[in-house]
Amino acid sequence: MMGDRNYRNIIQSAIGSIGRELEIDIDSKDIQTIHLQEVVQCLRRSYYDRVEPSEIERRGFNELLSGLLRKLEYGSEPKEFAIDDIKLKGQVDMLVDDSVLLFRSAIGELENPQANDILYLNACMWIYDIVDGVIVYITGDRKETTFSLTRNKKMFEEIIRRVRVLHDLLKEQKTPILEPSSDCSNCQYYERCFMKKKMSRQVSLLGILGAGKNSD
Repeated sequence: MMGDRNYRNIIQSAIGSIGRELEIDIDSKDIQTIHLQEVVQCLRRSYYDRVEPSEIERRGFNELLSGLLRKLEYGSEPKEFAIDDIKLKGQVDMLVDDSVLLFRSAIGELENPQANDILYLNACMWIYDIVDGVIVYITGDRKETTFSLTRNKKMFEEIIRRVRVLHDLLKEQKTPILEPSSDCSNCQYYERCFMKKKMSRQVSLLGILGAGKNSD
């Protein structure tokens, strides 16, 4: 707090505004178009995003990295892949020298790429009909970790299956099953899937032990 203005709230509001400007534009009523981002993440989260959305709190500019890159000169145009009468729509961050590139933020250097990033990149290689792809993770102190990938048909078939599942559930208005993961704790729909988050009062263990001794 500086003076009588809460600059933290101002900054959070600015980050939220930028995030809304850069996020993928999904028409919630167009269930014949499924976006790739929807099927590489939890299907229940994607379902709620369309049916009964709740805005997520954005914590920093690192989360906006991919969206910012798509707006630059090297950013690619979205492409669609036909799955019967459903369209799978995806977009990579960059297309360079017949390779698709994804850029992601990371807390530290990674030994392996994130599973949903692999699924996303692999699907993009099929959507754009390109054989090779690269994921680049960038930390806050500008360290880079790069992973290359050659497209895999079995992995893409799993994406196609998830596209059909999400489409059918949206059509039937049925909530997808739980897909528990480490992302759940930061999900804006956590309380819809699990228990309400409880804010507990901190209790001193020494105080409890001391009280026990006094009662003897």
